[in-house]
Amino acid sequence: MKSPTVILHTNNPDAALVVLAEGHPDLQIHTCDSYDALPGMVDETEAGVVYSVRFAGTPGFPRQALIEAPSVKWVSVGGSGTDHMNPWDPITFTVTNAAGVAADMIAQYALGAMFHFTLDLPGFRAAQARREWMSGKVEPIDGKTVLILGLGQIGMAVAARSKAMGLSTIGVRARPKGTPNVDEVHGMDALPDLWPRADFIVVCVPLLDSTRGLVNALAFAAMKPGAVIVDVSRGGLIDEVPLVRALETGALRGAGCFFHRATACEPCALGVRQCDRNAALLVCLRGLGPQIGRNVF
Repeated sequence: MKSPTVILHTNNPDAALVVLAEGHPDLQIHTCDSYDALPGMVDETEAGVVYSVRFAGTPGFPRQALIEAPSVKWVSVGGSGTDHMNPWDPITFTVTNAAGVAADMIAQYALGAMFHFTLDLPGFRAAQARREWMSGKVEPIDGKTVLILGLGQIGMAVAARSKAMGLSTIGVRARPKGTPNVDEVHGMDALPDLWPRADFIVVCVPLLDSTRGLVNALAFAAMKPGAVIVDVSRGGLIDEVPLVRALETGALRGAGCFFHRATACEPCALGVRQCDRNAALLVCLRGLGPQIGRNVF
């Protein structure tokens, strides 16, 4: 059986090429690092498999070129979300994702975002820039409560690390059931009663029609004053207008976001005027470490 031709479509395809070629030396592999060049490369190479990362956001992503290409039978999405590929015919076309391969790393990011604010790392960094020795205020997180929206692999990884740090854990999922390291599990309909209980909120649910705008103005109004929200899911789950308002007024202590609906991977694109303190950690997962890459391929 002839091995398929593969295109690696990322903003840094050479890194992925090293990992894939090492594990699958029989493959003919091409690399592409732009949205505009991908349709032409698919036509030229007649690739059957495309590994693709949505590295420049959803607008402009060459979905149609992939869906309509006669040669392409499988698109392997290098991330959890596949909403940018909808719709497709599952009988003739396969779309898979890489859900869970980076769950441990993303959970570490979520805990890091919590510590960023409880340890006032922005304040210490600002003092360092001023060459000022300061006596800062730090707060422990043990004994506080984290509300985890979504208990897939990332949510469960967040729960495990949160329990290890002494946090109480509350989780919500579409079909509630007992989950390791989660003290309470509720359905999504319980959120109005759960917002005011949480010191930290970690958003891990997929972007679906039913979850778009899940964290809206009513949710922010119900949150505990000084709460921290960490979004490690898709842009579109959090309504950004009330998020910005809550940050600017100080109703929220801070937010850490992997993704947002503005320009992908553009720090402070939300327009938060206090982004150096309250909206820090606006980053996007842009590459694969060697071990995560091996898990994908």
